[in-house]
Amino acid sequence: MYRLLCSLLLAFFCLAAPSVGDAAAFRVGDEGEPIKEIQQALVDSGYDVTVDGAFGPATEAALRKYQQDNGLEVDGLAGPVVYENLVGREFPEISRGFMGYGRRIVGTALQYMGVPYVYGGSSPSGFDCSGFVQFVYAQAGISLPRTADIQYEVGTPIDKSELQAGDLVFFAGDYVNVSHVGIYLQDGEFIHASTTYGIAIDSLYRDYRVEHYVGARRI
Repeated sequence: MYRLLCSLLLAFFCLAAPSVGDAAAFRVGDEGEPIKEIQQALVDSGYDVTVDGAFGPATEAALRKYQQDNGLEVDGLAGPVVYENLVGREFPEISRGFMGYGRRIVGTALQYMGVPYVYGGSSPSGFDCSGFVQFVYAQAGISLPRTADIQYEVGTPIDKSELQAGDLVFFAGDYVNVSHVGIYLQDGEFIHASTTYGIAIDSLYRDYRVEHYVGARRI
């Protein structure tokens, strides 16, 4: 059952997981104000696209044409180089200002299932809990502090009933001080660096997790 759950989560979320090289880029499926800016800039440059804030196939096609016309890599992604050339200002920090953010975070995290736990580790050769979270978010272009207690001070507090994919969930081993962090998936499950199993999936409803749960943050 556990293997089936992992397979289903990988299939669902990893479709949205970017490679490390193109993580900080807007793409098909994203929505929000940055997408409107890209679309408006394309229109202003003479390309046929609707300014609706939804990065769909038509926006991708127009972007590919723009890339081709301007001697840029033709991949249909609006990364920093494309964004700055097209919109005329610095690439924005990726956040929940557009849809698809949470799936990207989770998709990236799931790619490291089974990587061993290493105290102080923050690379694919081995992670501790906060090093894993920091690394995963960095792949999406988001900078986080290094330790769980400081990560808990970042972002917006979220009630457990409002958790979404990509939110951070925190625990206190001594019931007081934050000492552990994971990334929420869905249906009460989260992925984290376990001292026993390495990068693994756990449940917020397991007795130990219920007792030591502190809160959640949305970055």
